[in-house]
Amino acid sequence: MNTLTPLDLAVVAAYLAGVTALGTWLGRRQKDARDYFLGGRAIPWWAVCFSVVATETSALTFISVPATAYAGDLWMLQLALGYLAGRIAIAALLLPGYFRGELATAYALLETRFGLPTRRFASTIFMVTRAFADSVRIFATAIPIKLVTGLPYTEAILLTGLFTLVYTYYGGLRAVVWVDVVQMFIYLLGGVAALAVLLDAVPGGWQGILDAARPAEKLRVFHPEGGFASTRWLWTGLVGGAFLSMASHGVDHLIVQRLLAAPSLRDAQRALVTSGVIVIAQFALFLLVGVALFAHYGGRNFTTPDEIFPRFILERLPAGLAGLVIAGILAAAMSTVASSLNSLASATTHDLYAPLAHRTDDPHHLLRAGKAFTLLWAAILIGGAILFQLASQGTPIVVLALQIASFTYGGLLGGFLLGLLDRRAAQTDAILGMGTAILLMTTLWAAQQFRWLPTLLPGAPERIVDTLWFALIGSLLTVAAGTASRRIRTALRPAPAPAAAPPE
Repeated sequence: MNTLTPLDLAVVAAYLAGVTALGTWLGRRQKDARDYFLGGRAIPWWAVCFSVVATETSALTFISVPATAYAGDLWMLQLALGYLAGRIAIAALLLPGYFRGELATAYALLETRFGLPTRRFASTIFMVTRAFADSVRIFATAIPIKLVTGLPYTEAILLTGLFTLVYTYYGGLRAVVWVDVVQMFIYLLGGVAALAVLLDAVPGGWQGILDAARPAEKLRVFHPEGGFASTRWLWTGLVGGAFLSMASHGVDHLIVQRLLAAPSLRDAQRALVTSGVIVIAQFALFLLVGVALFAHYGGRNFTTPDEIFPRFILERLPAGLAGLVIAGILAAAMSTVASSLNSLASATTHDLYAPLAHRTDDPHHLLRAGKAFTLLWAAILIGGAILFQLASQGTPIVVLALQIASFTYGGLLGGFLLGLLDRRAAQTDAILGMGTAILLMTTLWAAQQFRWLPTLLPGAPERIVDTLWFALIGSLLTVAAGTASRRIRTALRPAPAPAAAPPE
């Protein structure tokens, strides 16, 4: 395998220095926590849109989506259509509530409906989920970086984390969003450049790619056959993907924070729905890269599918262009890390610290607290990523961290839906419903992950439902448990004492 040239290294260094300097410069006029965490609610809708896309696109997406097409076909476009449907539903159902008043976090809406303890409970679930998921995601990002640069895992993790911390700490959300915009175009340019080189490398160009792809059924999109346990089933993508998107983009503060930074409800709705359209186009681009890689390599087997694209980058891309694509991998990774740091610091500051410290009306103090929490979460995420390298990629703790959102999202989304669907549900019902759903979904995930079902029920399949359905199932469980709790409370409530008879 080839190594990086000095020109490639110069391109990567210029990217790192450029985005760090840009992000730091953008934070020069911050006055308070509103500026730091919401960009003064003055970020254009299209920048919010691009930031949403960049945030949900990790380095794993950049590497793994082409590998999916190489090993399978274009089935992920079904999932992208479900993502768009989920965004449309959130734009209509939940976003209007976020823009009634001056909400600082997604979970402030739960406080308005149920009370402060519900807000704290949901925010804590978000923070635990993010800490696990993003620590291992930073570690997983180091895998392709190590493969293409030769850096040890620890150095790759520190490279990604520390450069991102600098501009996130100084620049706040405004820096995160605008650097996301730059990073999105960098990794998309890297994808387009790789596809262009592949078109030249495969004999016959597009026609050669199509001739290799058609007999292997690489161009197939829809899979009407299958069932609830199948990731590729059409309805898993459309319905399961829609509810997953409703949870990730409707109640996860990682994304909601960006939408709250838009100037108006209409701008936020436009940003959210447009991001779904862009994600479809982005999936199509990287899936086509995978199909072209299949034609280029003749469908040969690799040790792991995720090795294929990095190998092509080093073997076939010319000097300078390889550096650009590696910068794209870093861009996808850094946009996710920056978003996590700022959203975690925001939730910690507004949902936990401010009420406990009785400083909710002191935005200048909250700015200082927010920067301190940014440093704290950077230490947790980077330290966690370094610790995860001590475990192999397939160990239960790594799998748990990567999939933790799948069994917590449903509880969070269900809490919001309970507030919409049951007007008489109270705080106890919401917390009980969310807690019950998260516990049951965690049990279901573990039963499938560790193959408990055939042991407990001889003859049962190892997996009965794909994790893409977890957000829907968890939401239904939350609403059902919360509604049952409300009905039991109502039934057990003492009847009011009869009114005293008037004196004779």
